Amino acid sequence: MTHNKKIVLVVGAGDATGGAIAKRFAREGYVACVTRRSADKLQPLVDSIHATGGEAHGFACDARKEEDVIALIEQIETELGPIEAFVFNIGANVPCSILEETARKYFKIWEMACFSGFLNAREVAKRMVTRNRGTILFTGATAGLRGAAGFAAFAGAKHGIRALAQSMARELGPRNIHVAHVVVDGAIDTDFIRDNFPQKYALKDQDGILNPEHIADNYWYLHSQPRDAWTFELDLRPWSEPW
Repeated sequence: MTHNKKIVLVVGAGDATGGAIAKRFAREGYVACVTRRSADKLQPLVDSIHATGGEAHGFACDARKEEDVIALIEQIETELGPIEAFVFNIGANVPCSILEETARKYFKIWEMACFSGFLNAREVAKRMVTRNRGTILFTGATAGLRGAAGFAAFAGAKHGIRALAQSMARELGPRNIHVAHVVVDGAIDTDFIRDNFPQKYALKDQDGILNPEHIADNYWYLHSQPRDAWTFELDLRPWSEPW
């Protein structure tokens, strides 16, 4: 089947960064395919994109289950069109002392923030190499560069996803597939930050927290880069955030 539509797949399309990325690509004419474990939570995002003249489709998918991921990619590629851009945006930022961390929770955080990235990126890459083009973008964090006290599980997962991105970039770059890793360093303008960290959220008026729309602009920038000057790693942080 021949499709003229271009697809962006955003895995982990939440109310902030993931949703903003989907909207940004939809503004450029891409069909936004967005996933969460619960499809009901995606409906406001899908409706918002439709309201501005874009096209979007929401899918319930457990990104940690191989059979679900394979079926999702097959459905999108068969029914909607080729995935030209893939964004992995699952976080799993759950703090816990190493003295109290359980094996079950550590493994779950790794599954969510690292293993699921491998599963989804692998399946998308299999399709992209047949077309000799595509963009794969991973949302990282400062935890992928250095582990903070109380975040051993999250840091391990984010180190893992960064290593995955590095390896994929070296293997797939020569096949015309741009792989990049985005380090988001700082609080993001979300309801979670507003409700749980009011002092941090108060910095919003001073541009002291990250605007999801501005983060999304950088994902579009990475996708749009000419291949003679590809970026692998991009750091995003407010002007006032300490390094």
